[in-house]
Amino acid sequence: MSHTLQIALVTPAIARGDGQGRVNYEIAKRAADSGHRVTVVTTRVDSDIEENENIHVVKWNLQRIPSSLIRSQIASVLVGWWLRRNRRSFDIVHVNGSFSLEPSEVNTSHFVHTAWLQSPVHTSRLRRGVAAAYYRLLTSLHAFQERIAYHRAATVVAVSSQVRNEIVALGIETRDIVVIHNGVDVDEFCPGDSNRAAYGLPEGKFLIMFAGDMKTPRKNLDSVLKAIVSLPNVHVVAVGSLESNPYPSMARELGIEERAHFLGFRRDIPAIMRSVDAFVFPSRYEACSLVLLEALASGLPVITAATAGGSEIVKEAGGIVIDDPERVDLLEVAITELLEDSTGLARRGAESRQTALRYSWEVMAAKYLDLYQEKDVRGEL
Repeated sequence: MSHTLQIALVTPAIARGDGQGRVNYEIAKRAADSGHRVTVVTTRVDSDIEENENIHVVKWNLQRIPSSLIRSQIASVLVGWWLRRNRRSFDIVHVNGSFSLEPSEVNTSHFVHTAWLQSPVHTSRLRRGVAAAYYRLLTSLHAFQERIAYHRAATVVAVSSQVRNEIVALGIETRDIVVIHNGVDVDEFCPGDSNRAAYGLPEGKFLIMFAGDMKTPRKNLDSVLKAIVSLPNVHVVAVGSLESNPYPSMARELGIEERAHFLGFRRDIPAIMRSVDAFVFPSRYEACSLVLLEALASGLPVITAATAGGSEIVKEAGGIVIDDPERVDLLEVAITELLEDSTGLARRGAESRQTALRYSWEVMAAKYLDLYQEKDVRGEL
C-alpha cells in the first residue's frame, strides 16, 4: 500500500525551459500534487516550484562561476556534502546523471557522455588547440563520474532505448535499468490552424521544419539542406539561434537561399509546427530529444535517424527512421516519400498525435512515481 514519500530530487535544474529541467519539473510537481514531500536539490529552479507547500528547495547559485567544468565539480561537492548530512531523512534519493556521486535509489541518464565522447562529431574533434582539449576533458570527466553514479544507483532510468544500450555498455546490469521516455505537453503542442503569413512562409509549398542548436553540426541541418537541393518544391523552416550560425551561408552556396527560411530563436514553436507539413531531425547523436515528441504531438509526420535517441517512438508512430544520418540520399528519399504521399499525410499526422498521447508529461511522471513506490524499502517494512 502506497504512503507519503520523502523524496530528494537531485538535478542541475528544475525549469520548464530546459530539457532535463522540464522532466524534473514535471516529476516534482506531480509528486507534490500527489501528497508526497519533495526536496529539490539544485542550482536553478523556476519560482512557481518554490510556491508549492509540498516542495522544499535547496539551491546553490553558481551561475557566476565562468566555467561549466568548474561549476559542475563545485556543485557535485556541495550536493554530496548535503546528501551525506541529510540522507536518512529520505525514502527516495533520485539523482540525475553525474550531478551527484552519492548512492541513490534512482538515477536518470539523460545523456551518456562515454558514448558522446566516441561520436565523430564530438566538439573536441571539431575544435583545435585549447578549446579541443577543454571539451575532451569536460566530457571525459563527466563520463568517468557518471559511471560511478550509475553503479551506485539501485535503478538507472534510461530516457530512450539508445541510452539503455549505452548504459549496458558501461557494465550496468540490464535488470537494474528501466526505460522511461521523456514527455510532452500534448495541450501546448497540438494540431491546429496554420498561419504561414505570420512567419513569412510561402503558401502552396511543402514545408519541412527543423529545430535545434545550429551552432553544432551534431543536429545535422547540413544534411537536410543538401537533401532538398534536388527537390524544388520543398522548403526548409529552421528554428534556432542565428548567432554563429553557418547554415544561411551554406544555403546560399547550395543555391537554395530562397527555400531556406531561418526564423531564429523562437518561443512560439507550437504555432510554427502547426504551419508546416512535416518535421525533419536526422541528428547525428541524441539521447532523447523533446523536439521529436513535440512534433509528434503537433500531428506532424516525422523523419529522423537511428542515431537520435527516441527514434523508436517515431517508428512506433509510423514515421520514417533512416539508418545513417550521413546518407543524404536516404534523407532525400524519405522527404520525397512524404512529399508524394499527399493523401496519406493527414493519416501519418494523426498516427503521430495518437502516439504522442501515450507519452504525455502526466504519463511519464506517473511512471516515475510508480518506480519510487517500488524502490521504497522503508515503506515495505
